[in-house]
Amino acid sequence: MRQLTLMAALGGSIAAAPALADGPVVVELFTSQGCASCPPADELLAELATRDDVIALALHVDYWDYIGWADTFADPAFTERQHHYAHTAGSTVVYTPQMVIGGVDHVVGTRPMEVADQIAAHRAAPNPVMVEAVEAGDGWQVRATWTGASSDMPEMMVQVVSYLPAQNIEITRGENAGLTTEYHNIVQSWQMVANWAGNVPFEAQVAPAGDLPHVVIVQASGYGAILGAARLD
Repeated sequence: MRQLTLMAALGGSIAAAPALADGPVVVELFTSQGCASCPPADELLAELATRDDVIALALHVDYWDYIGWADTFADPAFTERQHHYAHTAGSTVVYTPQMVIGGVDHVVGTRPMEVADQIAAHRAAPNPVMVEAVEAGDGWQVRATWTGASSDMPEMMVQVVSYLPAQNIEITRGENAGLTTEYHNIVQSWQMVANWAGNVPFEAQVAPAGDLPHVVIVQASGYGAILGAARLD
């Protein structure tokens, strides 16, 4: 798994903007190469990956590996993340394909109209955190600022995600035996940078290892709402 060099700091020199941030909507697809129901959702994620107003990320889980094909992108950490989302929603059930939109809305990944409606709803309620990134040296200088109307800020997590833009996989066993599928925006690493209270701006220097694209995601602690995000590529 690729590692990032992260130097984080909290500073008070950046004034908060007066309006809500107009950032992209984060869509997480929990999927598996061994899931017969997943290819249509994988195709939908590929379409979402072309949109500037969406950050589409595929997290491959490992709980279908036992049926004959071990997912080449699966990571137990992604299965754990999905379980955390279920727990936060008051459920013990996880499934594929599942899309989590904005960290809070759960949709079956094969229902494009529901996915589109949820994305539109999140676009209509802009993010309360503005995330900015500028190239600096071998990486980026990242800045997050609370711009919400309320001063009652939740505890937040600042995270950096790296992903593989696309890769073809030939599946030779299991439910999808015989399929060759192109997967998109395949998450390779999902790392915690820092906890952030939001009362002062957050700044970090991010120096990635390797050439993969990255995104910064600010999320309410406890696997809550995604409050701001930005691409680093």
